[in-house]
Amino acid sequence: MPCGFQYVTRPETRLQLLFPKSSMPCEVAARFLIFYGSQRGQAQSIAEEICQQAAEHGFTADISCLSNQHKYNLDSEIRPVVFVVSTTGDGDPPDTAQKFVRKIKDKSLLHDHFSHLRYALLGLGDTNYANFCNGGKTIDSRLQQLGAKHFYATGHADDGTGLEVVVDPWIEGLWDALKKTFSSMATSNQQGADLSYCTQENDHKNASYQEKNKSDLEVDLHLLKLSDSQKGKAITSDSSDAETLSTALVASLKQSVPPLSESALNVPALPASYLEVVLEQVSTEGETVPSDKDGYHEVSISKAVQLTQDNAVKTAILLELDISEQNIAYQPGDAFDILCPNRASEVEELLLRLDVQTQKNCAVQVNLLKNSSKKAAKVPLHIPQNGSLQFILTWCLEIRSTPKKAFVRALADFTLNSSEKRRLLELCSKEGSADYNSFVRDANVCLLDLLRAFPSCLPPLSLLFEHLPKLQPRAYSAASSSLQHPGKVHFVFSVVEFPACPEHPARTGLCTGWLAGHVSSILWPLGTVPASERLGTSALPKVHVRPRPSSTFHLSADLSVPVVMVGPGTGVAPFIGFLQQREEERKAYREATFGETWLFFGCRHKDKDFLFREELERFAHNGTLSHLIVCFSRDEPDATGTVNRPTYVQHNLRLHAKNVASILLKDKGCLYVCGDAKNMAKDVNDTLLEIIGNELQIDKLDAMKTAAGLREEKRYLQDIWS
Repeated sequence: MPCGFQYVTRPETRLQLLFPKSSMPCEVAARFLIFYGSQRGQAQSIAEEICQQAAEHGFTADISCLSNQHKYNLDSEIRPVVFVVSTTGDGDPPDTAQKFVRKIKDKSLLHDHFSHLRYALLGLGDTNYANFCNGGKTIDSRLQQLGAKHFYATGHADDGTGLEVVVDPWIEGLWDALKKTFSSMATSNQQGADLSYCTQENDHKNASYQEKNKSDLEVDLHLLKLSDSQKGKAITSDSSDAETLSTALVASLKQSVPPLSESALNVPALPASYLEVVLEQVSTEGETVPSDKDGYHEVSISKAVQLTQDNAVKTAILLELDISEQNIAYQPGDAFDILCPNRASEVEELLLRLDVQTQKNCAVQVNLLKNSSKKAAKVPLHIPQNGSLQFILTWCLEIRSTPKKAFVRALADFTLNSSEKRRLLELCSKEGSADYNSFVRDANVCLLDLLRAFPSCLPPLSLLFEHLPKLQPRAYSAASSSLQHPGKVHFVFSVVEFPACPEHPARTGLCTGWLAGHVSSILWPLGTVPASERLGTSALPKVHVRPRPSSTFHLSADLSVPVVMVGPGTGVAPFIGFLQQREEERKAYREATFGETWLFFGCRHKDKDFLFREELERFAHNGTLSHLIVCFSRDEPDATGTVNRPTYVQHNLRLHAKNVASILLKDKGCLYVCGDAKNMAKDVNDTLLEIIGNELQIDKLDAMKTAAGLREEKRYLQDIWS
């Protein structure tokens, strides 16, 4: 990867090039530190990539998770520091960074506590969520408050459009920034103790980087929005011959069109191998579930009811879990992690494809390669020693995950057919970013899809173990209150369906599809007798669950606080728990003053997928729910021929803008939003800004500040997903 500076081969000569002998600092001269805060492994993977590339550019990097930052003393750290930080939850730093954030937020720290520190930060986030990259921004702003200085512009990578769009150029520019930083250190003080940098040139470079990155991002986003045929024309407009050819050939996962198919490629460096996988002929047959449950409880599913009609667009299912013997406490607004396995058919196909089907019951030993060049290499903790190969592929590795470019690059080296190898190199190259986004990332392609598309690709097991992430549990919001359903917890989900496309066959979501099949024997249509009244408990299916308490998404302890809830589709789930809780509290505290409760609900068809209709109408009838405001996006207009009837929840919010504004701005009420982040949550947020602006007669910027204040006061809360 070009960095604007050519290093010679010998390490000692590299250092001399950076620092003449007369000004050579001590051993920290060309060494920097990388900290990562990762929730699901992406930030760690990027940090490790930076660490790996460092040696290629003449630097030495030390790397550590922020949870282990006690190994390095930032209070006196004179080396440049690079942070790579993801975001989780409602804009929170990842769990591994929480302790570090608490430490730097200590109010007793002086404003110049980190005045010696020079750092760069890469934040990871998703613009489908309101608090984009807030995990990284939290650390960035606090370090600035404590006197730390940037040596390179902060990058904000968006998983909503593809992290690589920002990550790749950010890493590419990092090396030149580090070179200038070390040169400045050497010039300032031979020992590297005086870090008074000249920052004007870096600031100019940072501004240039931001402008270039913005331009690159706009181009990539433009290409992403084009159809395949438009994309072919857009990228071949410089050549009439190529344009003629592009009308005959259509780009796909398997093939490209000019100019990409004729271009020289800038491909990422081959990731260093670091694992050795040994299959021992010791049968481990009989393993069915993870032995280390990490706080999970095996519970019975005592009820499974289909909440939608058979002809609804999506199938929604309510599950009731019996937690009476596990002593699990939860509040409405909390969620539960569900352990689910990979599909048995997909695991079997993968075993066959890798030609290890006959060894699926062998015990697996995973060791570090002795001569690996990978920095800080370690055996992944989620891969158990001596587990069977089938067990690991079923319960430990996310085989449905979309392969990152580094994985695609590694797969190319195990592909025998030259044209197939070329296409894989195109997909992971800088020039092929648009094709990667279209045919891999946006198409939800997984490893099996790539192996089907490129039959000469024969990767070893070690490569899968190195690149496939940990199989993560799926979280579902509780749709009940333990006050009304003691010893039970409900949750509701829609079965996610991925229709067949050129890149992959039709399939259902990993967990939702598995759950639907898992409860098929006890699933009853809407309105029928629940399974628990027809079957003994021994016949009920079981599932492993773990409570996932929310820090904020709860009803106020003050019963008089008014509440606005926005939850279309299955987003209504936590609000069923809220209203069950409030119904029981109204019975218990008859003399108390209760605030108004508003629910804005929406679905496609009133008679097909109006979830919890009877229960919601009961809440409205008995006063638990003050206002039930519903809309149906795909129903025909009613007999009155109403024009511009509300179609989505944000339209009803506008119709009741005065009430919503009064609750939030005058009565100090709370707004809760649950559901789809990509569309609904954004539209609701835009509508809220409009309502605030109109009510207070302020511009959009001030409305955004007001909404931000509501968030800080924990009165505008979201439980959203993409």
